[in-house]
Amino acid sequence: MTAADVAIVGTGPNGLAAGVTMARAGLRVELYEAAGTIGGGLRSEALFDEGVVHDVCSAVHPMAAASPFFREFDLAARGVELLHPEISYAHPLDGGRAGLAHRDLAATCAGLGPDGDRWRRLMEPLLARSRGLVDLILSDQRSIPRDVVAALRLGTRMLSHGTRVGAGGFVTEEAPALLTGVAAHGLGKLPSLGSAAVAMLLGHLAHGTGWPLPRGGSARIADALAEDITAHSGAFRTGHRVTDLRELSGARAVLLDTSAKGLLELAGDRLPRRYARALERFRYGPAAAKVDFLLSEPIPWANPGVGRAGTVHLGGTREEMCRQETANARGVPSEEPFVLLVEPAVTDPGRARSGKWPVWAYAHVPNGDDRDPLRLVRSHIERYAPGFGDTVLEQRSITGVDYERYNPNYVGGDIGSGAMTLRQSIARPTARLDPYSTPLPGVFLCSAATPPGPSVHGMSGYLAARSALRRRFGVRTTPSLAPGARPEAAARSGGG
Repeated sequence: MTAADVAIVGTGPNGLAAGVTMARAGLRVELYEAAGTIGGGLRSEALFDEGVVHDVCSAVHPMAAASPFFREFDLAARGVELLHPEISYAHPLDGGRAGLAHRDLAATCAGLGPDGDRWRRLMEPLLARSRGLVDLILSDQRSIPRDVVAALRLGTRMLSHGTRVGAGGFVTEEAPALLTGVAAHGLGKLPSLGSAAVAMLLGHLAHGTGWPLPRGGSARIADALAEDITAHSGAFRTGHRVTDLRELSGARAVLLDTSAKGLLELAGDRLPRRYARALERFRYGPAAAKVDFLLSEPIPWANPGVGRAGTVHLGGTREEMCRQETANARGVPSEEPFVLLVEPAVTDPGRARSGKWPVWAYAHVPNGDDRDPLRLVRSHIERYAPGFGDTVLEQRSITGVDYERYNPNYVGGDIGSGAMTLRQSIARPTARLDPYSTPLPGVFLCSAATPPGPSVHGMSGYLAARSALRRRFGVRTTPSLAPGARPEAAARSGGG
């Protein structure tokens, strides 16, 4: 039983975004977190040395720099500095070659040689409509696009690059590998229309608002959100695992920053059978298996340009990545999985100490994979950085199965809370007009299992909060999220 108007289960970025929005509406908000610290995928810890901070889950935040929620929330005004690397991301290939996506589009095109003009024709029209494109993809997937031109430009590129012939216009290996490495962020079959949408979104942002890292670690974003909630009378209960929705029966609205599986577990047999069966059919995607390293020096990349990148994709050629990621989505393990790697101190030198250099790396593995990723990740890095092993001081690995133990939202190790197929991007988690509401009065889902899906953008929480404000409190005007804005007084007796 709670005396709060709104109870929120889970304090990942979406739970926190929902909390900010509800507290700004003048409601009493209480957030419950099973772990001892808030943040979900935004946690940072000193894993090996108290002076060196590692990000436990997410590390790089293109969506935090671009999403409508964070644009209004204004991280910079709250002391969160987003730092931009010179090169947003890099993709090394054998023989010391590499594709380098500079934040500057012209520099990227110059480095791609004969493919430079095609890269410009691909990205420049998207950059010209970036705001409309971002708002389209980070929407509830139910609204008519405000920028029809952006939607058309996205659609034509999805059709061109979401098929096996999508790399036909490139003449080098660097450019298609560069683009496919971004598509692999979709954690699924390659190529596909869904992965092509991811490639267009993240690919153009690399030359626009960027792929930044928060100075000091990802937890700085969670801290800023939490500070705003407490400043508006919200409260946190950490170390408190909610196991049944009946515990929150006093709240007018309950928002769940949980997986679809988590909703099933919390609701028990209270859900209508048809809706419950739809949740049971919800598909989960491949897992992430993570390795953290503490090195004596920066990674000795064969191509020095890779060492200036904020993010590095290790997957080989386009053909290799398509084969690996497709097999991975089908549950077939690979000896050379796709790896995302970040050296935070490249962008934020304060994250390193003399002779102590943090490295963050994810490998894509089949859902439920219990293999230790350490050997696979180390050998993959060594392929493009001979001598890497000699720099390793400390290391820690987490299997896909371990990730679900760490955070139940990551079902089978799926950090995206559900496969990002084209269908599940829209019908997420079910085909429902309001994807945030549930058949239970006052209960809403606000996690990455709802549109627009995974990443640190806060939009699932924000959109769910708007739905709850409208349905439960009769509030149709969304409160301002801007720093210093006064909270609005929500009607506590309205709604139904």
